[in-house]
Amino acid sequence: MKNVTPFKIEVEQGVLDDLQTRLRQTRWTDEPENAGWNYGTNPAYLRQLVTYWQKEYDWRRQEAALNMFPQFLTEIDGTTIHFIYVKGKGKKSMPLLLTHGWPDSFYRYYKVIPLLTDPGRNGGNPEQSFDLIIPSIPGFGFSGHVAHNSDRIAGIWVKLMTEVLGYSSFYAAGGDLGSTVTKSLAVQYPQLVKAIHLTDVGYPNGSEDWSKMTPAEQEYGKFIQYWWHTEGAYTMLQSTKPQTLGYGLNDSPVGLASWILEKFNSWSDNKGNIENSFTKDELLTNIMIYWVSGTINSSIRMYLEEARAAYGGGGPKSARRVEQPTGVAIFPGEAQFPEEWANRMANVRRFTKMPKGGHFAALEEPALWTAEIADFFYSNEL
Repeated sequence: MKNVTPFKIEVEQGVLDDLQTRLRQTRWTDEPENAGWNYGTNPAYLRQLVTYWQKEYDWRRQEAALNMFPQFLTEIDGTTIHFIYVKGKGKKSMPLLLTHGWPDSFYRYYKVIPLLTDPGRNGGNPEQSFDLIIPSIPGFGFSGHVAHNSDRIAGIWVKLMTEVLGYSSFYAAGGDLGSTVTKSLAVQYPQLVKAIHLTDVGYPNGSEDWSKMTPAEQEYGKFIQYWWHTEGAYTMLQSTKPQTLGYGLNDSPVGLASWILEKFNSWSDNKGNIENSFTKDELLTNIMIYWVSGTINSSIRMYLEEARAAYGGGGPKSARRVEQPTGVAIFPGEAQFPEEWANRMANVRRFTKMPKGGHFAALEEPALWTAEIADFFYSNEL
C-alpha cells in the first residue's frame, strides 16, 4: 500500500456526552393517534429506540467491534478517503470493491467481511475468498466532508485500487448509490473492472421510448412513477435543497434517527416489524456513524451532485449500459424490476430472484447475499 495511514475510530467522550444531553432535551412533536408508520417514522418505535439509545446502547462496544477490521485513510484528488481493507485467506483471493449507499454506510458490509475473506471458517468454499476493500463514499462516515457525483467517485475508486493498493484489475459490487458508482466504474474503466454485481440497476426516468419497452418494463415504469410520488419526497429535497435539511439533521440526533429509520423500515423486507431485519444496535450504530462524524449534510449533498450530473451536458456515465459481465440479484424488499429492464441496463450474465431480504441486503441477509456474490464471481458465467 502507498500513502496510507492506519486509522481507528476513536470518538471523543465529549461528543458522546453531548449526544446524551441532546437526547434528554429532545422537544418531541405531537403524534397522530395510532400513527404507526403511516405518517412517516413510527413515533412509538422512535421513542422506544431513543430510550434504548440513552440507557442501554453502548457505542464503545460497537466502536471496538468495528476497530477489529483494519482501517486506513488516504488522500486522493484532494479528498480524504476512509476504507476497510481485509485480505482474503485463500490462495488466489479476488480483489472485490464494495460500495455502500445512503442512508447506510460502510457498516452495511460489516457482517459479510468474515464470510467473504475467510469462507472456509464460515461455512463457505475456502477456494472462493476475496480481498475486500470497503471505502466510505466521500461525504460519508470517516471520509472527507465533500460531495461528489458517482462518475467522479468512480475515478477516485480506480486510483484507490490501482495506485494505493496496487491491483491491476478488480471486481466490484454495490447497492443503492453504490450501484450507481459500480456501474460508472464498469463503464469508464472496462479494462480494469472485470465484472460487477448489483442489487439495483437504475430506474426509468421518462426519457425512454415507451413503444420499445416490453409490457413488463412498462408496468415497472408505472410503478416507479407511483413510488416517486408516494415515497420519493426525500430524494427531491436532497437533490434540490439539501442544505436546508442538513441543519436540522446535524443538530438533532432524534431528527437524524427519524430521517434514517423511516428508510430502513420502508426499504427492508421486515414483514411489518423493523427488528425482523435489524437489531436496535445495528440501527443505532449506522445512525451513530453519521452523528459522530458529522456527515449527514455532506452525504445528502451527493444527491444534488448526482442531479447536476444527470441534467448537465451529456448526462452521467453511470446511466450508460454496462458492457462488462454483470450479476444482478433482486431481493423482495426492492422495487421488482423485470429481467428485461436489467438487460437493458447491463450485460447481465446472472439474474437471481432472492427468497428474502431488501434494499440493505448485505446487512439484512448476509449469508444469502454472500453466497450469491461468491457464486457469481467464481462462476463460469464471466
